[in-house]
Amino acid sequence: MTTVRDEFFRTLRHHGMTTMFSNPGSTEIPLLAEFPADFTFVLCLHEASVVGAATGWSLGKQRPALALLHTTAGLGNAVGAIATARVNRAPLVIVVGQQDRRHLAYEPFLAGELEGLAGRYPVWTATPARAADVPALISQARHHAVTARGPAVVIVPMDDWAEPYEEPMQAAAPRQLEVGVGVDRRLCSEVARSLLAARAPAIVAGAGADHPRTWAALAELAELLRCPVWQEPFGARAGFPQDSGRFAGHLPAGRAALRQALGAHDVVLVAGAAALRQYGYEPGPLFAAGTKIVVVTDDLAEAARSVADLAVLTPLPGFCELLTRLVARRAGTRPEQAQAGRQVSNGQRGNGHQPGGPDWRQPPGRGLRAEDVFTALRSRLPADAVLVEESPSSRPQLQDMVPARAPLGFLSAAMGGLGFAMPAAMGLKLACPRRPVVAVVGDGSSLYACQSLWSAQRYQAGVLYVVLSNGGYAIMDRLAAEAGGQPPWPSFSDVDIGRLASSFGCPSVRVQTCGELATVLDDVIPALASRSEPLLVDVTVEPARPHDRRAAVAAAASLAHPDRKPHNEQQPA
Repeated sequence: MTTVRDEFFRTLRHHGMTTMFSNPGSTEIPLLAEFPADFTFVLCLHEASVVGAATGWSLGKQRPALALLHTTAGLGNAVGAIATARVNRAPLVIVVGQQDRRHLAYEPFLAGELEGLAGRYPVWTATPARAADVPALISQARHHAVTARGPAVVIVPMDDWAEPYEEPMQAAAPRQLEVGVGVDRRLCSEVARSLLAARAPAIVAGAGADHPRTWAALAELAELLRCPVWQEPFGARAGFPQDSGRFAGHLPAGRAALRQALGAHDVVLVAGAAALRQYGYEPGPLFAAGTKIVVVTDDLAEAARSVADLAVLTPLPGFCELLTRLVARRAGTRPEQAQAGRQVSNGQRGNGHQPGGPDWRQPPGRGLRAEDVFTALRSRLPADAVLVEESPSSRPQLQDMVPARAPLGFLSAAMGGLGFAMPAAMGLKLACPRRPVVAVVGDGSSLYACQSLWSAQRYQAGVLYVVLSNGGYAIMDRLAAEAGGQPPWPSFSDVDIGRLASSFGCPSVRVQTCGELATVLDDVIPALASRSEPLLVDVTVEPARPHDRRAAVAAAASLAHPDRKPHNEQQPA
């Protein structure tokens, strides 16, 4: 007899989804007992890590990932990670176990109101009306996850797995779903005309442009137009090669600074992002009067909420390639625009691109700072390294000093919630075993998902975890000080993340000086791509003052582009 469980696994095989991330409970036992030998089961010790690891795996493999959660508690624990997967555009199929349907009306122990528990973050949610519908719903979930690029949820009562599967005459899901990749030449020509007619065009690359073809097309387009390219504010992925001479930096997340950064440009092409994401509220318009905004994205929600004169919903790689060809036919030789320099978090200009060498010294009597760590990483990481970030207090400096030089070179939690980087880095390494993967995490952030270190060790994910330990929530302390008050929370300098890592079986080493850091990195990074054992480097750092952060970034800028002058020395074109 073929059971629903049998057909479930057959359906997954058909879709190539044979890796399952899970932290199961009793409602999942009927599914998992005698697990098929051709499937890979990845145990994570918390549901947020389950979905975080699946998200990293999905983004690395560029195909849907499978996660299994345990009823109300599991789905509830994973909601924040599901939200992050949605905004990070990661296609996931999430199966959630439910109590036995034969007595759900009595609300037995572990039964839950599961539909709606994750809010609107799943792109699609379904509960089978009968057991035999489960396989078709899995296919439907896969299709919704791919087309809407987010997590789709299927809730399955535990007794459904053993029920006989009577194959319907026609399954309620296509065996194969193809998404059209057509590009509208008329719309592409309209965007090309706008760019060619512009006096001073600019490009803003978003997370959605993180694709090899889109990178190449935008790089060529920027050269044709001789224009600067910015990264969207709070971009979760890099949409442009950040070691390019055309890269102007990361746009600020405040309206006034954004208007200043883009105010000299009469046409701005935003590729792969909504126009444009902000953080703290500021009055006033997003863009200066007279600036035309053209948004090109393959995400309907992004297009719909953009502040734009024109928004085009289209497959990005093909559109950007055709746009570049059309511009190339008519661009001619355009004059260079004034160098904009790179925008950093304090509103000043600098360039944090790759400097020439690892020449950095720790002044006597001063402890390590985050910028010291970034300088050391910058000069050692290979171009194809994947950097996963979750260090809120030093993220702007990290982005300025360690540029993404290859597609999927940078990843962070698009929702901003903590607990993403450690499991996501593990999932990425499992998906991309030949790429070096480094997670830079604050010590506060590391406590949200440190249990994922056990999974990284168990499944031989050779991630380099660099934990910046300052003994507290530095970003929260800074925000409280800026608000004019003292925070009510204590520090947690007594927490030893290195010992926590060791308790999970993950090797760790503590670093307190530049020399110690250099020794560790020189030993690990050359073989990081092939490494099969994780390593946590617990770096004791002291919070840096704003002036010190500016100085570190400016120093990196002068090494990277000595021909560029600071912003206050720029001469008009």
